[in-house]
Amino acid sequence: MPPGITTLAADKIELSAANTGFMLICSALVMLMTPGLAFFYGGMVRVKSTLNMLMMSFISLGIVTILWVLYGFSLAFGADVGSVIGWSSDYVGLSGIGITELWDGYTIPVYVFAVFQLMFAIITPALISGALADRVKFTAWALFVTLWVTVVYFPVAHWVWGSGGWLFEMGVIDFAGGTAVHINAGAAALGVILVIGKRVGFKKDPMRPHSLPLVMLGAGLLWFGWFGFNAGSWLGNDDGVGAVMFLNTQIATAAAMLAWLAYEKIRHGSFTTLGAASGAVAGLVAITPAGGSVSPLGAIAVGAIAGLLCAMAVGLKYKLGYDDSLDVIGVHLVGGVVGSLLVGFFATGGVQSDAKGLFYGGGFDQLGKQAVGVFAVLAYSLVVSALLAFVIDKAMGMRVPEDDEVSGIDQVEHAETAYDFSGAGGGSASRTAAPAPGLTDRAGAAKNKKVDA
Repeated sequence: MPPGITTLAADKIELSAANTGFMLICSALVMLMTPGLAFFYGGMVRVKSTLNMLMMSFISLGIVTILWVLYGFSLAFGADVGSVIGWSSDYVGLSGIGITELWDGYTIPVYVFAVFQLMFAIITPALISGALADRVKFTAWALFVTLWVTVVYFPVAHWVWGSGGWLFEMGVIDFAGGTAVHINAGAAALGVILVIGKRVGFKKDPMRPHSLPLVMLGAGLLWFGWFGFNAGSWLGNDDGVGAVMFLNTQIATAAAMLAWLAYEKIRHGSFTTLGAASGAVAGLVAITPAGGSVSPLGAIAVGAIAGLLCAMAVGLKYKLGYDDSLDVIGVHLVGGVVGSLLVGFFATGGVQSDAKGLFYGGGFDQLGKQAVGVFAVLAYSLVVSALLAFVIDKAMGMRVPEDDEVSGIDQVEHAETAYDFSGAGGGSASRTAAPAPGLTDRAGAAKNKKVDA
């Protein structure tokens, strides 16, 4: 063939069955993270709130999926409009996309990219729910999820990852969601709890996890699914970057878990299972934005720093008086901020991109970009989420009545209980659940043996 034709044929991007199959597997792994999160959060609440906590995650699978098909994918990844939002009519209803049409510049179909990003959109509002445990009406929560993904998540996803998005064009590095997912969800959690207030008995009654085995199961599922979350975000396996991200995910998670446990031993005198699970999640959060930029040694540093700082941060709610039920702010907001900013220190310039951090001769340039991304997403999500919660609260009330909160939100909102202690089966609302055994809380380790119903 003539040289020109040969060159054109070589440069043509074609569908890769290997990358397509890999991305479908990664999408399934990310989907599994939402049920994993439900178990993680569900084990951390008291018996009377278990089902409600599970449902607050599961409902996101339903609501966000439909919104993503109708207009979410178009808003997040459609043609850029003013660097703040996307829109493509072909993406509305996912109706104008050919089954072999490739995502621009990649070897996977648009449908595969759409379903992978859908799983990110699903888990992000589910993360918020942990901060609101025990006290939010299920209908109000469903409405909040609907509005929040529309006016917060979809636009922020475009800022960070969409072609033309202002943070993307600035050069902010967020490999898999430190800003768009974790800071976004953590800031939203803070905004909502500032509006709806504290649980009945906050700082007075013991509010310990009712099932640490469920917490560990959920953490294990999250850890497993996170490999798809992180490694899959490179959208292929052709150059080894995804493999580096996979390895760094494991390394940072291990380092964070060990750092959290070390802090816990020094501070409280015990190595707790809750600390191990929480430390692992903190490491997963922190490496999410950074893992494609740092070396394995850098991943150790990112994980250890995040594990230590997140362990310290979870106690701030008692000092500052905000009731973050399951430490979404302490783990996801703080972990996301730490991981995103540490890109500006530990980026080697030899993996995801040529951007270098301060410790590799890059000066403060990348650190400054990371800081802009962190605080722009934090401020936007915090303010808009608080406004949404305020409007919903005034329109229909976000909280269940105090008596219902005390008696148990599961029975009131779902007409079920998580466990049937009568031996008759069914777990319906007509049966009375027995008190759960006392379990240690995050701050008190094994010191408090008091039974918590």
